[in-house]
Amino acid sequence: MRVVITGAAGFLGSHLADRFLNEGHQVVGLDNFITGSPDNISHLLGNERFSFYRYDVTEFIYVAGDLDGVLHFASPASPVDYLNLPIQTLKVGSLGTHKALGLAKAKAARFLLASTSEVYGDPAIHPQPESYWGNVNPVGPRGVYDEAKRFAEALTMAYHRYHGVDTRIVRIFNTYGPRMRAHDGRVVSNFIVQALQGEPLTVYGDGSQTRSFCYVDDLIEGIYRLFDADYSDPVNIGNPAELTVSQLADLVVELTGSSGGVVYEPLPEDDPKVRQPDIALARDLLGWEPRVEVGEGLRRTIEYFSRIVEGGSGK
Repeated sequence: MRVVITGAAGFLGSHLADRFLNEGHQVVGLDNFITGSPDNISHLLGNERFSFYRYDVTEFIYVAGDLDGVLHFASPASPVDYLNLPIQTLKVGSLGTHKALGLAKAKAARFLLASTSEVYGDPAIHPQPESYWGNVNPVGPRGVYDEAKRFAEALTMAYHRYHGVDTRIVRIFNTYGPRMRAHDGRVVSNFIVQALQGEPLTVYGDGSQTRSFCYVDDLIEGIYRLFDADYSDPVNIGNPAELTVSQLADLVVELTGSSGGVVYEPLPEDDPKVRQPDIALARDLLGWEPRVEVGEGLRRTIEYFSRIVEGGSGK
């Protein structure tokens, strides 16, 4: 196959490019580097089956030649990013999705949207099945990301129903692993970097809020299987093993040997109290479930960030 990946220099986009290339396919990567990094794709630049273009996908997208797939991963995705880049986040979720869908339609290519568990907001149903419509504050500070992705899902389904585009939607739950940015505001990278630098770990709220952390290799496996499946409605991909933020902090302290302790800060507005995927559909449809235990995944991630912190890099 020959596929386009928007956001190819991002955390998930770069791992997805690796997977498609490892399977023998051709990848055309697009990214404007607002939150992506050239470092994430530097190892691919000598690969004759990989081409890359620095591009803003909210503009018209032209790619010469046939395409079999368009995978739309371009978007700020961490709280620090979408709170600092609210307009860009809304534009890439709306205009960017429109342009990426237009490319898929023009090329008669399969389209996969990277959506998010944030479409469930601060959920009133736990764990969250795909049938749940969510509890989102559209005018709160997090609404720029939540609503951008909800609109992107609606637009994707409209293209599927009206134009007959072959579409997939993956709702991605908390994911971690190598190539996360050191200061992207996500709890795993925050805790690991703080621990490695001998600083106290910052816990927001009382630490009782829960998250479910999926290692990046598991997530990419689920997305790759979904792209190949015959199913157009949204599918949760994430790890149903639920941890409190305090439990995660304790685990990071144990694995790093940190002695910096923990400090507590107020919980951000609209921060979800619980987050756990119901993956029954992914199990049945894709034969998928996560395999990397959180302790092992954190060890791999700590090894990566150890090199980043020692080298003084990572933004």
